[in-house]
Amino acid sequence: MSESAARPSVLRHALAAFGPVIGLAAVCALFAALRFETFATRDNFSIILQQTAVIGVAALGMTLVIVAGGIDLSVGSIIALVTVVIALLLKHGTPPLLAALGGVGVGALCGAVSGLLITRMRLLPFVVTLGMMGTLRGTAKFVANEQPVYPDETWLNGLMQLGRSGLPAGVWLMLGLAVLMALAMRYTRFGRHVFAIGSNELTARLCGVPVERVKLGVYALGAAFAGVAALLQFAYITGGDPTTAAGLELNIIAAVVIGGASLTGGRGGVTGTLVGALIMSVVANGCTKLGLSNSVQEIVTGGIIIAAVLLDHLRRGGEQKM
Repeated sequence: MSESAARPSVLRHALAAFGPVIGLAAVCALFAALRFETFATRDNFSIILQQTAVIGVAALGMTLVIVAGGIDLSVGSIIALVTVVIALLLKHGTPPLLAALGGVGVGALCGAVSGLLITRMRLLPFVVTLGMMGTLRGTAKFVANEQPVYPDETWLNGLMQLGRSGLPAGVWLMLGLAVLMALAMRYTRFGRHVFAIGSNELTARLCGVPVERVKLGVYALGAAFAGVAALLQFAYITGGDPTTAAGLELNIIAAVVIGGASLTGGRGGVTGTLVGALIMSVVANGCTKLGLSNSVQEIVTGGIIIAAVLLDHLRRGGEQKM
């Protein structure tokens, strides 16, 4: 390879590795310049991290799904359903820890159903999870009787409250899960199988990778992470709401792609995903500080999602030319 051809390759790899961090620094600098007195404060950064926790935890699970070459459009509905399940369990006298575990279990079960339909019935992940998105949202509304459910307050409600350290317990939970996920993806056989399937499923199958079993585990685990995100959402809104997290799946997917994952599978990482989630939260927070209306915030968020897909397309195009 000539020096002139190698230079764009090196630049492309550098942008893939550090692009999300550069993007985060750029949006922080922009909003700090526009509203320094309200944006660039310790309290506001604590709030940004608090707002990142729900998207960040769900995006960790989505990273697994996307790296494996799949997609899950039902995570927003899973979050809504699990908040309702937790609230109803608490109202019926279930201990808080068991209610939380029950909610996460329901989330994992929803993912397992999607995984079974995808692996056993050979259905497209987009179609299956799109159908599950509507089914689970309707189920959440049905079991909640079309209204929010507010149980008595327990220690679960404190998971998203700012503590003495300046950060809520939910943020520390997100960081702990991120470390575990990073170790699992890098050092375990399951993690290597996920990357292998996303890179080339046929080759992975020929090499003896149990593709169906791994895919089933990926969708169940990804939905379990959505269940944990729902627990944090429950703590944030102090109840179960069947209408919450509507459209949140797009922000979650965008966070993963902005963080360097490819929608075609085979590439992605925990650090990039968390940076992508932070970018989404910083943009939302900065728009609020600027006094922009919800419509403008939605336009900006939509633009970020389009930019994320375009970035992934350009990355894949550059790799195919190499």
